[in-house]
Amino acid sequence: MRTLTPTLMKTSITGFFFVLLFVFLPGFSNKDLPKSAFKVISFQEFEQLAAEESEKLRIFNFWATWCAPCIKEMPYFEKANQSDKELELYFISIDDARRPERVTAFIERKAIESPVYLLNDVDFNSWIDKVSPDWTGAIPATLFIQADGSRHFHEGAMEETELLQRIDQLKQ
Repeated sequence: MRTLTPTLMKTSITGFFFVLLFVFLPGFSNKDLPKSAFKVISFQEFEQLAAEESEKLRIFNFWATWCAPCIKEMPYFEKANQSDKELELYFISIDDARRPERVTAFIERKAIESPVYLLNDVDFNSWIDKVSPDWTGAIPATLFIQADGSRHFHEGAMEETELLQRIDQLKQ
């Protein structure tokens, strides 16, 4: 059996009390912890997210780390979301869910601040029509959901001015 030296014991006790201090600190709760910017979800979970009620215009941008047009337009979406409090932006990655580290590395490298979800359903043909009957499966693709639940779909990349015009139209 290994015995602790006085220095190691002192360090362990100090660390223990340090942890207790933060756990029992008045006003501290799990809600104070930073929210995860990334989550792997099923298509059913995506449908639940899209069905939630909101007073804001919700934007679901489907993309992948290997899609150059997707990557090009992402800053436009981020900028619009940060400057307009009447928007809720969600990036929906269709990358391989068996390799989520690719998406997390991308998020960190590009400093993406909006929520990112990785769909773990690789049977795209089973759910693409559920997002929009107009979707051929090409990305980038964007689903806009107005506060009243009306859905509008756009397939293909968007330039910044085009995105901002679309947002203005849908907020009216």
